[in-house]
Amino acid sequence: MAQIHPTAIVDSQAELDDSVQVGPYTVIGPQVRIGAGTVVGPHCVIEGCTTIGRDNRIYQFASIGAMPQDMSHGGEVTELVIGDRNTVREFCTFNTGTFKEQGVTRVGSDNWIMAYVHLAHDVQLGSHAVLANNATLAGHVHVGDWAVIGGLTGVHQFVHIGAHAMIGFQGHVAQDVAPFMTVDGNPLAVRAVNLTGLKRRDFCAERLAVVRQMHKLIFRSGLTLEQAVAEVEGLRGQGGDQDLQLMLDFLASSRRGLVR
Repeated sequence: MAQIHPTAIVDSQAELDDSVQVGPYTVIGPQVRIGAGTVVGPHCVIEGCTTIGRDNRIYQFASIGAMPQDMSHGGEVTELVIGDRNTVREFCTFNTGTFKEQGVTRVGSDNWIMAYVHLAHDVQLGSHAVLANNATLAGHVHVGDWAVIGGLTGVHQFVHIGAHAMIGFQGHVAQDVAPFMTVDGNPLAVRAVNLTGLKRRDFCAERLAVVRQMHKLIFRSGLTLEQAVAEVEGLRGQGGDQDLQLMLDFLASSRRGLVR
């Protein structure tokens, strides 16, 4: 049986694995499911149609699964789905989705989410990402795996942030951020390849060389985006085809313009 503090209020219809721990004064609603090994701290509220996976650690005062802050939302039942092994620090707020997309706000696995982070409706957060204190993601934002978002950064609705990208402190992100790039400043601009992050993830020399060439072609050559994409296509066969395809797919799907 789950270890539930006597002051916590857990609805009888909630589904908690026997190994779940729930701290004092936490409230858990009837449509919540929580997987094995997850620890929920004191004074949290977990509500709505929310599914939380295994071995997550949710710290005090988090609000998980509240209805969307979307004025057009009519009370439809939508979802929040959280994967495994995420760390969610104090005062984070994660909202459920809307039917403007698929009705699901989704968080992957192995993310490090610091205090006061807000994930609005329909956010799609990948895995292994780091969101520093007060990072704020508006509705429909998509974030790729291994991305890093600096503290006090605001991300405009519908923006896409590519895998392995890094956004510096207090960024104002109104356009899409390409994979592998470090962006910073006001106005936001691409500063360099996120080499430190890529090396930590064991990118070999050949892959790093291809990423560097893509950076040069797209962001430093003075070519139009269409011209740069054509040049990037010519880099195939140099040992970084998977990264090249990730970049090309991202650019093809971009709808808000690209931070350059």
